[in-house]
Amino acid sequence: MEVRHGPSDVDAAWAECLRVLGPLTDEDRTVRAGSLTWTCAEPAAHIGHDLLAYAGRPAARPADAYLPMDLSVHPTATPAEVLRVVTACAGLLGHALAAADPGVRARHWGPCDPGGFAATGVAEILLHTHDITRGLSVDRRPPPTAGAAVTGRLFPDAPPGDAVDALLRCTGRGDLDGFPHRDSWTWEAARAD
Repeated sequence: MEVRHGPSDVDAAWAECLRVLGPLTDEDRTVRAGSLTWTCAEPAAHIGHDLLAYAGRPAARPADAYLPMDLSVHPTATPAEVLRVVTACAGLLGHALAAADPGVRARHWGPCDPGGFAATGVAEILLHTHDITRGLSVDRRPPPTAGAAVTGRLFPDAPPGDAVDALLRCTGRGDLDGFPHRDSWTWEAARAD
């Protein structure tokens, strides 16, 4: 049975991210974010960018293109200010998902339903929080329940076993015995039905 995602999933993932990253706003954000080439300052702004994009698409319903918009976070914004920006974007995504008819489809690697936008929003939050905490040497993994839900929706070919390990492997952030390392990937958020 497929797990349906919605605004409460985005809210829960963002609340967890704030719980983890909120106390770390004074840490050095110029260090590399885990396995990414970005510094720890960049993934949080990226989360905001994607959450805003995911909010706009079910609202505008572009069927064959992405919206020509972008989020620009001021380069002098402090980590605490960036978290406030992303809080606003998470709220916008939650409101857009709550207002969207389940039958709405918008472009995201194909026709994507509101549940797909929720799952990708949760994945962005989980994965980039993981990247930041790794860069800041904080021992923290994505929550197992949320990891299982997004792995099941976005990576139907995920290896069996621990869902968080599978999510990290599917996104090139970890390796599993018996499976090749991934340097590139695309999640399957689109649903035509």
